[in-house]
Amino acid sequence: MQFSYIAKTKQGETQSGLVEASTSRGAIESLQAKGWIILRLEESRQAPIYARQLKIFQRVKQKELVNFARQLSILFSAQVPLLESLHALSRQTQNSYFQKIILDIADDVEGGTILSKAFARHPKQFSVFFINMVRSGEASGSLENALQYLADYMEKQHYLISRVRGAMIYPAFITSAFLLIGTLMMILVVPQLTSFIEESGQDLPFTTKILIGVSDFLRGWWWLLALALISGISYLVYSIKHSLPFRRRWHTFLLKIPVFGKTVLQKMYLARFADNLSTLIQGGLTILQALQVSSEVVGNLVFAQIITEAKEEVRIGNTLSSALAKHEQIPPLVSQMIATGEKTGSIDVILKKMAQFYNKEVDNTVDNLSQLIEPILILLIGGAVAILVASILMPIYNVANSM
Repeated sequence: MQFSYIAKTKQGETQSGLVEASTSRGAIESLQAKGWIILRLEESRQAPIYARQLKIFQRVKQKELVNFARQLSILFSAQVPLLESLHALSRQTQNSYFQKIILDIADDVEGGTILSKAFARHPKQFSVFFINMVRSGEASGSLENALQYLADYMEKQHYLISRVRGAMIYPAFITSAFLLIGTLMMILVVPQLTSFIEESGQDLPFTTKILIGVSDFLRGWWWLLALALISGISYLVYSIKHSLPFRRRWHTFLLKIPVFGKTVLQKMYLARFADNLSTLIQGGLTILQALQVSSEVVGNLVFAQIITEAKEEVRIGNTLSSALAKHEQIPPLVSQMIATGEKTGSIDVILKKMAQFYNKEVDNTVDNLSQLIEPILILLIGGAVAILVASILMPIYNVANSM
């Protein structure tokens, strides 16, 4: 059950919200354990079913997390008390689900829980990297620097991912629209034109026969095609989420996609790995801890396994550069730069420069691909339309000549 409350905190502030408990007595004890004075407590009325927020829509966007990290670092730098900062950020967010999470974190902190542990109670919203950066700042007494590193890192990662996604939106939209319009033409328009051609009794060109066959199939079995498409996508999504061997094969396949795999994804994962490792080392984590966290947040199982194996090599006394050099997915430039950092004792600086290099490489590659995709799509769609028109107009032209 949920109970809505109004209470005064130890600092004299008025606090309102919801608390979950099996009875009203349990709710009172939960609030009094925080040292609050309860002004009002009543059972929360359930909203109508149409007004309830479905769990599928209860999520925190990456941009909201980026803004939260940046604003928290700014408030902390301005020496605003942590509890006051969290309450201020909860009032600023327009996402009611995220607002509740921030208030839960504030309640935990007020109850004596350290900030990193409060974040760790919400693993779906705050990554292992996020939690470890905050934990390292708490351990080293430099939480302000850790929050700044974290905000900078999240902003760069959000920008990079947005650039890649943005480059894919245009071709995905154009291709989907063309397939939809083409399917509708095959079902509604082509049969009316081809019926006239078939009645003429003339020998039809090969492309026209294919067109008629595809049109007949779509008219008679469109539901089967739609069912197969939905089932295939559902199976793919389910397997990626729940099957580790399938996800590993999928991630391997992504890296092998011509052009896009090696020129974009591989460089993006390398940039993320270098940025993660550099930020964690600068945040005060040991190299083994930093490698462990980096393997969990790199976002690709192939690279995660490489980093995990490298961590074990470092544990037994080998260098990180020699461990990475064994894998074909790691370019020689990466292992050479890390070797230089190991010799000079500035591996965090080298990793940061390497991350900047690969981020720029991804930016340039995405720009080039964006410029190439448009003319390629125009050629492909133009060719498909030309074949479609020729397959219909040529037989009609022949019929007209024979009259």
